[in-house]
Amino acid sequence: MLRYIVRRFFNLIPTFVIATFLAWAIIQAAPGDFASQFAFDQVDPNKAERIRALLGLNQPWYLRYLYWLRNVVLHFDFGTSMTSKASVTALILPLMRNSMILLLPATALAFAIAIPIGVYSALHKYSFLDRVLTVFSLMGLAVPNFFLALILLAFTVGWFHHFHWFLLPTGGMTSTAFSSFTPIHKILDVSWHLIGPMLVVSLSSLAFLSRIMRGEMLEVLSLDYIRTARSKGLSDRTVNVKHALRNAILVIVAIIGGTLPGLVSGAGSVEFVTGWPGITPLFISSIFAQDVYVVMALLTILTLLLMVGNLISDLALALVDPRIRY
Repeated sequence: MLRYIVRRFFNLIPTFVIATFLAWAIIQAAPGDFASQFAFDQVDPNKAERIRALLGLNQPWYLRYLYWLRNVVLHFDFGTSMTSKASVTALILPLMRNSMILLLPATALAFAIAIPIGVYSALHKYSFLDRVLTVFSLMGLAVPNFFLALILLAFTVGWFHHFHWFLLPTGGMTSTAFSSFTPIHKILDVSWHLIGPMLVVSLSSLAFLSRIMRGEMLEVLSLDYIRTARSKGLSDRTVNVKHALRNAILVIVAIIGGTLPGLVSGAGSVEFVTGWPGITPLFISSIFAQDVYVVMALLTILTLLLMVGNLISDLALALVDPRIRY
């Protein structure tokens, strides 16, 4: 196993280089650059060219990529934001932390609920509750996250008008007096603000994962070895949990690696609507401003999350299924 991890780690290096190079090339293929917004300055017509020379944007794009890659690998330095003139690393790390505070519990909640729902629906196929859960799942897949967030905010405001106290916050990550709270109260305050966005983010993933779990469970239950286990007199609990679930859950384990990066992008609209201070607002504004270093830093983090997540999925598969050996 250790040899496999080391080998996979070295295989990640060319994958990382190719992925970041393609991302840089696609960004550079877009017309214009950060200095283009100053091209029509009537007071100083040469302002755009001076900014382009100052930021090094007049150098070949592949050389700038090599400089950027060197700084990232050797110093974990993603450069300086062209918009705010601040270090990109110092700029995005707090926002990424806020996004992870939202996404990690949402991911865990989605998996914790989706697996039992999928198993129950498969074991009680076409029952009334299975049909209800199916409709619920389809609604979760069809309704956009931002619309669910708007419904949540409308419900929260309506609750306040009716009962004159807030069931959930109407936005943000902390209360106004957060700085004066004790550490325990700060944790409770963030947790209270987390409930609404976390439920919205986890709902779409919950619907998707529960349908996958149901389909895999139904497929495994129809296999010959399940019928053989039942014919030997094993209890339904033993057959369903030890034999069927253990094999059906392999697909869920395999997609864990790609879930978190997908949630990072999918939670963007929720962060906008609920005012959660995550990474998406900065990402969108940097794209419009063509702040290449901020955009590349965020794409690099998503790439790393995907690669590390896939590695974790492979290792988890080996733990769940003893037939898999590396």
